[in-house]
Amino acid sequence: MKLGLMSALFSDRSLEDACLFCARNGLEAIELPVGAYPGSPFFNAAKVFGSVREQNRIKGLLRDYGLTLSALSVHGNPIHPNRSIAREHHAAWETAVKLAPKLGTDIVISFSGCPGGSRTDQQPNWVTCPWPDDFRQVLKYQWDKVLVPYWSAAVKTLSKHGVRCAWEPHPGFCVYNPGTLIQLSEKAMKASGHKGKPVLGANLDPSHLFWQGINPVIAAKTLGEAGLLFHVHAKDTELIQHEADRNGYLDGRSYDRHAERSWNFRSCGWGHGTEFWRPFVSMLRRQGYDHVLSIEHEDPLMSSEEGVIRAIEFLQGCMIEQAVPKTSRP
Repeated sequence: MKLGLMSALFSDRSLEDACLFCARNGLEAIELPVGAYPGSPFFNAAKVFGSVREQNRIKGLLRDYGLTLSALSVHGNPIHPNRSIAREHHAAWETAVKLAPKLGTDIVISFSGCPGGSRTDQQPNWVTCPWPDDFRQVLKYQWDKVLVPYWSAAVKTLSKHGVRCAWEPHPGFCVYNPGTLIQLSEKAMKASGHKGKPVLGANLDPSHLFWQGINPVIAAKTLGEAGLLFHVHAKDTELIQHEADRNGYLDGRSYDRHAERSWNFRSCGWGHGTEFWRPFVSMLRRQGYDHVLSIEHEDPLMSSEEGVIRAIEFLQGCMIEQAVPKTSRP
C-alpha cells in the first residue's frame, strides 16, 4: 500500500511543484483533480486528452519524481437539476474517463450526484428520512428516473475505456454510506447488462462517515467483501462532543465557523488517533486493498503544508505492519 496526495490543495502551484513536494516528503502517489467542483488546476483535461505530447509530459513528470497516478478526480454532480451544471460535470467526468488510461490509471473518482425531488426542481434534494410520505416519493423518482438510468449508461462508457468509477460516499448526495453505494452499484450494473467485475465502486473517505455514526473500519469490511473498494482517501474528523450533546452532529454552519461546529475536518491523527487508523489500515489490507491512501487536506487549523506533513508522519507509523503470512497446507 502506498501513501499519496489528493493534490487539489496545491491549486496555486504548478504540477511540477506539487510533484516535487510529494517526492521531498516521501509520498509515492498523486491524485489529480481534472474538473467539476475542484476544477482542473494543473492542466486543461480536454486539451491534454487531444495531445499525446502533453500526455507524455505529464507522465514524464510523475515518472521523474517517482510517483504513481492513483486516480483522476471529478468531484461533481452530473445529475444536478440545473441542466447547465449537469452538462458541465458530465462532460468533465466523461473526459476524465477517456483520459485516465492515457495517463496511467484506471480509476476516476466522483460523487453519485443528487437530483432534484421532481422534474421541476431547481436545486438538489437530499432525503434523509422516510416520512412524511413525500420523501419516499422523492426517493423513488430520484433512483428510478435519474440515478439508475444515468449510471447504467455510464457503465457502458467505463467498460469501453477500461476504467472504474469510485464514488465517494458523501452526505448531500444519494450515495452517502456503504448501503446506498452497494445498492446503486448493483442496480446500475444490472440495468446496464454488464457482466464481470463491477466498474462502479467506492472511494472510501472516513472523514464523511464519522459524523454519520458509521464505523469506517466496518465500512471498509463491507465494501471490501462486496468487491467495491477501489480507492481510499485519508482525512480525519474531530467530533466536538459538547456541541454534539447540545445539537447533534447534523451541522449546516459553514466550515469557517469551526469554533462553533459540532465536527470539523482535521489532518489524520488530530481527530482520531492510532486506535482508529491502525485497525482501519489493517482492515483495508485484510480486504485485499493494496493501492493508495490518498491524503486530503481540509483542516482549518493547519496550513496546507503543515497539515499534509503531519498526516504523512502520522500515517507512516500506522502503515508499518507485518503482512499476515499466508497459511500453507501441510
